[in-house]
Amino acid sequence: MRVRGTPWAARGYILGVSAGAVGCALPALLPGAGTPWDTLALLAALYLVCELPGRRPPSGDFVPVAAGSFFPLLLAAAFLLPPAAAALAAVPGALAGRVERPPVAARRVWRAAQLALTVGAASSAYASLGGPASLGGPGGEAGPGLPYALLPACAAALVFSAVQGALDGGILAAAERVPLRRAWRGLPASVGPHLVHAPAGLMMAVLWRSPYGPLSALVVLLPMYISCWMFAQYHRRHAAHRATIRALVQAVDIKDGYTRGHSERVGRASELIACELGMGERRTEALRFAGILHDVGKLGVPTRVLRKEGPLTPQERRLIELHPEYGHEIVRGIEFLDEARAAILHHHERLDGSGYPYGLSGDAIPEFARVVAVADAFDAMTSTRSYRPGRPVPAAVAELERCAGSQFDPRMVRALVRALDRYGWSAATAVTSDETDTRPPRQRSGPGPLPPAAARPAGRWGRRR
Repeated sequence: MRVRGTPWAARGYILGVSAGAVGCALPALLPGAGTPWDTLALLAALYLVCELPGRRPPSGDFVPVAAGSFFPLLLAAAFLLPPAAAALAAVPGALAGRVERPPVAARRVWRAAQLALTVGAASSAYASLGGPASLGGPGGEAGPGLPYALLPACAAALVFSAVQGALDGGILAAAERVPLRRAWRGLPASVGPHLVHAPAGLMMAVLWRSPYGPLSALVVLLPMYISCWMFAQYHRRHAAHRATIRALVQAVDIKDGYTRGHSERVGRASELIACELGMGERRTEALRFAGILHDVGKLGVPTRVLRKEGPLTPQERRLIELHPEYGHEIVRGIEFLDEARAAILHHHERLDGSGYPYGLSGDAIPEFARVVAVADAFDAMTSTRSYRPGRPVPAAVAELERCAGSQFDPRMVRALVRALDRYGWSAATAVTSDETDTRPPRQRSGPGPLPPAAARPAGRWGRRR
């Protein structure tokens, strides 16, 4: 097995889990074990078939279900087979599944061992609570019925989730030196999805044990696989969206180190306002993206202007004020941003019509832009920069309230105030990352304290805004 590049602690952990998996599955191979080889072979083959598409790189809009993600079939194996045989059912598919990063062999062995232990433990929990008897015999003999199998099935799903999460946390701690407490932090979040998978696996097991046999169970296999595929596709698309946002923000931070971290905080403040306004989940997410990307147009502003050590000339200020239009052009083709594009273009408009780039006023300014304008000014005032200290939150709120009605939408200001009263704005969130700026102090020094962003007249937002 190729394990070069794998830390010794991770190698030992993988070997230990593999030994445990062998011990769990070994009883099924002993003479006289009574292992139902026909059921085991069919379930293992089905799981292998479900995982094989994942070995091919995604093309076009097709996104295969990732290795180890088709848990309803694994839970069905836990419900239909003895613990040792259930552990074996997961091995072929896990070994054949797609691995995206090296070392490939070590990762495949780890995945097979982890799933073998997980399915074996779930099957043990199911059997200990009388689950197999509730489904009836393999020949179609009647049992107490489906309702009596729900409790053992849910217990098995909980054990499945706990064992898998614990093993995942262990490999993170061993391979990446993540503290155990942090590595296991996501364990509770995995319980819900596994409990949802349990009824699907139980339905397949019930049909498998029915007089119609395995063929009837296969009828529900395709819809279950399609639902898992759609779920995986949604999460991959969402991950691609986040990666796009992250790449754009990192590019801005590299170009303009003075505002590093500002974009994320504006996104957070925009999200708080959206929640207070009662926006739906989709609009709230789009508004968070708008806040994060509101300054992406700085990529089109000359670096010498962004990093100039002193007051800007009128011509340089006009270049800075073009960044909303540059930003709108940059994100024009990114469809998932939706309303966020308008916020990027208009977040420097003012309610009284004295803003830029188009001098819109009142309700002509898009709602998202009015939210981001408040979030942007609030973070600009509360952030500590190398050339001035940040204002306390109460002082920044007072300034926003003073400018409400002329510069800012009063409804958005009130929403931010309510959110701050409810959730607060911690120092860790509000402090800028000037401390992490690697440039020498001489280069980082600014022109001295500047008036807060909210109090500056239109068109004179200082060096960075």
